[in-house]
Amino acid sequence: MTAPAPRAGILDIKAYVPGRSSLTDSRGRRVIKLSSNESALGPSPRAIEAARTAAAGVVRYPDGSSHDLRQAIARCWDLDPDRIICSNGSDEILQLLPRIYAGPGDEVLYSQYGFAIYPIAALAAGATPVSAPERAFRVDVEAMLAAVTDRTKLVFLANPNNPTGSVIPAGDVARLRAGLPNHVLLVIDSAYAEFVTREDYTAGAEFVHDSANTVMTRTFSKVYSLAGLRVGWMYGPPAVVDALHRVRGPFNVNAVGQAAATAALDDPDHLQRAIEHNGRWLPQLTRRLRAIGLDVPESVVNFVLARFPGGPSQATTAERFLASQAILVRDLGAYGIPDGLRINIGLDDEMEALIDSLTHFMGRT
Repeated sequence: MTAPAPRAGILDIKAYVPGRSSLTDSRGRRVIKLSSNESALGPSPRAIEAARTAAAGVVRYPDGSSHDLRQAIARCWDLDPDRIICSNGSDEILQLLPRIYAGPGDEVLYSQYGFAIYPIAALAAGATPVSAPERAFRVDVEAMLAAVTDRTKLVFLANPNNPTGSVIPAGDVARLRAGLPNHVLLVIDSAYAEFVTREDYTAGAEFVHDSANTVMTRTFSKVYSLAGLRVGWMYGPPAVVDALHRVRGPFNVNAVGQAAATAALDDPDHLQRAIEHNGRWLPQLTRRLRAIGLDVPESVVNFVLARFPGGPSQATTAERFLASQAILVRDLGAYGIPDGLRINIGLDDEMEALIDSLTHFMGRT
C-alpha cells in the first residue's frame, strides 16, 4: 500500500530539540530550569494582568494585524508601524523568510554556531544551508563574506548569538551588510538585544531604515518572559513585510499574547529590573565557573557557554549529574559543541545551587 510521502529532503532534516523542561522523577524537589534562556524574574505583573483580562475574550479571533501591539512597538523603538509585522514567536519569521526568498538550488548562509533553526528553515524550503566558520565562538565577518556565492539568497546573523552568547559590534555588522550583494537578504536576529549593555552594539534597526534587503527580528520570549505565549516581530522593508503577510497565518498571534506583550512594553521598570539582575549575575557566574576549571567565553546575554576540560564525556556526565540534583541545563552536542553546556541565569538561590553542584562535580572528577 502506498502512502503520502514528504518531498525530497524533508526527512533529512534533524528536528529541533529544545532544552529539557522537566524531569521524569524529581522526587518532589523543585526543578531548577536553566536550559532555555528564559528570563529569571518572569513577566511583568502588568503583562500577567493583561493576559488574564484578554483570556476572558478568547471566544473571539484575535486582531489579525496585531494593530495595538505594532503601535506599541513603534512607540517604544521609534519605528514605522507599517514596517512591523508580528508573529508567532520570531521563529515564525525565521521559518517563513527562506520559504519566500530561497528554494532548490539556492543557499542560506549562517555562522558555525548559529541558532539551530536556521539550517532547518533552509532545508524545509528546499534550499541548501551553508555554515561559515567562527573564530573563538564569535561570528567572523570575513569568513561569512567568503562563503557568499551567486546562489546565496539569505544570510542569518544571530547577534547576540545563541548558544555562544557572543556579539559583534555595529561596525562589523555594517561591514557584513556592505559586503553582501544586493540580492541577498540579511536577517539580523536580535532576540537577546535587551540584555546587551555594550556601547558598540546595535540591535540593527538603523540597518533596516534605508535598506531594501535587511530585516531585524525580535522576540518577547526572552527579557520580557512571555515565551509561553509565542510573540515575536520583525522590522523590515515594505516589500519584505508585504511578502510575509501573503504567506503567514491569518491570525498568527493569539489575543492573550498580543495583550500581554503590549502591556509588557508599558512597564519599563520591570524591564530594567530584569536587565539589572542579569547584569549582576552574568559576570559573577562567569567568574565562579572559571574558578572551578571551566572554560567560559565572554557572554553579553542571559546565559553562558561552559566548556569542560575533560571533553564531551565530562560535559555529558555533568549534565546528568545536574539533572540528578533537579537542575536542568542545555547539552550542546547538537550545536557541534559536545564539550559544552549552556546555562542561563536564574534567581539568586538557583544560581547558588547550580554553582555549588558544579563545584562538587568538578571536585570529584
